Amino acid sequence: MRYSVLRRIPRTVNNKAFRASNRTFLSFRRPEPTGRAVENLNVRELSKKSQEYERNRRIFLWSGAVAGIVSFGFTVYKLQQELRKPARLDSSLPSSNPLSSTDAAERKVVIRDEDGNEIVPTGNSTVPTFPRTITLPITSPATDPVTLASPTGSTEYTLVGLGLRTVTFVKLQVYVVGYYVATADIAALQNELVKKINPIATTLVPGERDQLRAALLDHSEGEKTWDELLAHGIPARSAFRVVPVRDTDFHHLRDGFVRAIQGKLPSMSGTGTDDEEFGEAMRQFRSAFNRGNVPKKKELLLIRDEKGRLSIEYSDGKKKGRQLIGTVDDERVSRALWLNYLAGKKVASEPARENIVEGVMEFVERPVGTVAAQVL
Repeated sequence: MRYSVLRRIPRTVNNKAFRASNRTFLSFRRPEPTGRAVENLNVRELSKKSQEYERNRRIFLWSGAVAGIVSFGFTVYKLQQELRKPARLDSSLPSSNPLSSTDAAERKVVIRDEDGNEIVPTGNSTVPTFPRTITLPITSPATDPVTLASPTGSTEYTLVGLGLRTVTFVKLQVYVVGYYVATADIAALQNELVKKINPIATTLVPGERDQLRAALLDHSEGEKTWDELLAHGIPARSAFRVVPVRDTDFHHLRDGFVRAIQGKLPSMSGTGTDDEEFGEAMRQFRSAFNRGNVPKKKELLLIRDEKGRLSIEYSDGKKKGRQLIGTVDDERVSRALWLNYLAGKKVASEPARENIVEGVMEFVERPVGTVAAQVL
């Protein structure tokens, strides 16, 4: 009987159901695979990854869209700048002319307008060109200090260099300024600059020109050189032509000029600023700017004669032409104002200073006296 009972016990005692009944509280139960992959997925993790993917995808798409718009706008802006520039005409200059040399691209480009006048591109869209030569009146001092000097003739001035004046860290454009020298006085400037490098030469070779360029671009050496030249009346007659690229006023221009003069006085040779004569000269300078607005594209001229006397002229574009609005007899005022553009650690326009130096290089590479003869 015992045997028969045992025979009735199923032989599946080793199956999983039977083993499960023998588990203790210390035994470890592994999840049995059911063959369904969904039960092994982490839904929260998958949702988080999906959200991150969609966010990154949106950021990438928006970045591409913004970059495309910016690049398109920049391309249109550059095209407009190029289209606004005057067309450069073909030139038949002889091989001896500096404008036909290999570095002609770094020099002033002289073209002609519709009326046949020689002009020089400025690179600015508001004031695109400057005249290569201008004719300015010769004024004689007035006997009455209240009365302005009257013109007694005229003389031609040739453009040496130009550049854009900017202010603040955002490079806010203020005006385009050009430096002109009386054509008849270029030979004296040539001679002094050539003799500075080579006392026995009448023109400079490439190595000597590089030496002069480095000296003029050096902060201290350049300031010393121009200070000595201006103190001795070289060039005898010169002018700065200022044309605003945005609406401004005389008071704003005056404040900038006054700060420039005060900043250059300490570095000038043989000058003192404590005397009453200089104080009166500054009052005369300020009074010339006691006026209203200066619209963009209007012309302001600062003219220095052979005695250092400063004349200030303004043209509002009307039929009257240029009007003399003030004079200052003390040469220290004009010399400090000139140094503000020509040399020093801090100048009103670095592009203008560099372009003026390149214009000077065009002078000294030719024999003394030939530049004025060619212009005339």
